[in-house]
Amino acid sequence: MLTVDLGRLGLRPGMRVLDVGCGIGRHLGAAFRTAGIDVVGVDLNGDDLRGAAYTLHLMCEEMEDHGAWLVARADATNLPFGDARYDLVICSEVLEHIPDNRKAVAELVRVLKPGCDLVVSVPRYWPERICWALSDAYWHEPGGHIRIYRKDELTRMLEAAGTTCWGFGYRHALHVPYWWLKCAVGHKNESSWPVRLYKKFLEWDIIKRPPITRWLDALLNPVLSKSIVIYLKKGY
Repeated sequence: MLTVDLGRLGLRPGMRVLDVGCGIGRHLGAAFRTAGIDVVGVDLNGDDLRGAAYTLHLMCEEMEDHGAWLVARADATNLPFGDARYDLVICSEVLEHIPDNRKAVAELVRVLKPGCDLVVSVPRYWPERICWALSDAYWHEPGGHIRIYRKDELTRMLEAAGTTCWGFGYRHALHVPYWWLKCAVGHKNESSWPVRLYKKFLEWDIIKRPPITRWLDALLNPVLSKSIVIYLKKGY
């Protein structure tokens, strides 16, 4: 399940892609499918990094014209890379966790080549606000979400760091009720039957991708999306 629409970014052989907060490597794997692209993923979660490495290793065995890959443990506020090293930087569902978010944004822009794309996604304001209202534990959890962004606020912060916004995306509307249900019954409560049923529906949808749910998701995303995606370009 991808949050960033890589089809909007003109992936081509020879590009170097960095995913900051890569998790298990969903976006890394999708980018790596383009022949000749090098991908790098960083995260603080060792288990997630091992999962990403395993996926990329398997992909190398299946692909002939694959690029190079690397995953490493690193902090978004202190990236271990030189200036202007990457043709595309992705930071999906990360900034809402970071206390010094402005420093993290400065690092994302620093390692990006001039004229190239930065893509940032965060939880959308009002669906996330309802989660916070339903459950104190949801937003008091260590390592969890410490802020909720308004679209204009985040866009201004990203542009102040040296980028220009050229587009927005809205994703995962069908996931919003799942999180509202979890927050209503206890966000760690996996035994609740409404939560279990809706989780099974989402798993079925992710695997089968039937046209009716793709249509419904696209219809609802402009008003009910779980995530907002901001597409930007670094200035020269």
